[in-house]
Amino acid sequence: MAALGALRSCWAPARLLTGSAHHSNRLVLCQQTSIKRHFSNNKILVELDEATGVAVMKMKNPPVNSLSLDFLTEFSITLEKLEMDRGCRGLILTSASPKIFSAGLDIMEMCGKSAEHYGEFWRAVQEMWLKLYGSNMVTIAAINGSSPAGGCLMALCCDYRIMADNPKYAIGLNETQLGIVAPFWFKDTMSNVVGNRVTEQALQLGQMFPAPEALKFGLVDQLVPEEKVQSTAASVMAQWLTVPDHARQITKSMMRKQTTDKLVNNREADIKNFVSFITRDSIQKSLQVYMERLRQRKQ
Repeated sequence: MAALGALRSCWAPARLLTGSAHHSNRLVLCQQTSIKRHFSNNKILVELDEATGVAVMKMKNPPVNSLSLDFLTEFSITLEKLEMDRGCRGLILTSASPKIFSAGLDIMEMCGKSAEHYGEFWRAVQEMWLKLYGSNMVTIAAINGSSPAGGCLMALCCDYRIMADNPKYAIGLNETQLGIVAPFWFKDTMSNVVGNRVTEQALQLGQMFPAPEALKFGLVDQLVPEEKVQSTAASVMAQWLTVPDHARQITKSMMRKQTTDKLVNNREADIKNFVSFITRDSIQKSLQVYMERLRQRKQ
């Protein structure tokens, strides 16, 4: 709480000594400085409001915020920095690109590469999930566009999901449509949110849920007009932050620890399974066909 502590140390004397011109000037100085901190890298923009302890993280990996190895690495580093900053209590995750939250895992990272590369990529996917799903911060997904596959996973990792009320936007774990099988920790994350039956059907069919259906089945918690997604996320965050951090964090850990431990205890086996699966000729051909379809759409 170093940042918040510094802020409080400025405000407290000012409240007590409002009759002093010296301290009145000090109050103005505190209001004008150290309120917001900006830090970013090539693919992620972050603004931390030190007055509220809330960071807004905007994914900026155009055109569709694909989860490439570079992006995942930067995401995990950024999230760890926020986690270690005791002045940061909450995170709003959103997209800097219109109409898309994240298109999920970058197909280019899974096609035509070496087994070593696939293993490195999958470890980065695991790391992103472990850090986001296990975060001590309050995490809110401000879903301002479509969110398939890995993008859906990121949203499901958050404590609360607010989605733009637009039937053209959809969300879901649609891996089977690409010939890929969602791993057990994808499945567990979704099942913990919407239950086993909805998850089983959705994963087998690779379903994408338009925003109204996503709300109906509980994939998202709230639909709001697109222009109000960010402001609603800030309001919901303020409500969550009224709960004492320690009690909320312990409760969150209690609810999620069994799920995270399952991957932690099986990380290497999970990586081996992924590499074995993704290097199959049939899977590589399926991914190549999908990539060719994408190229034809762009033409």
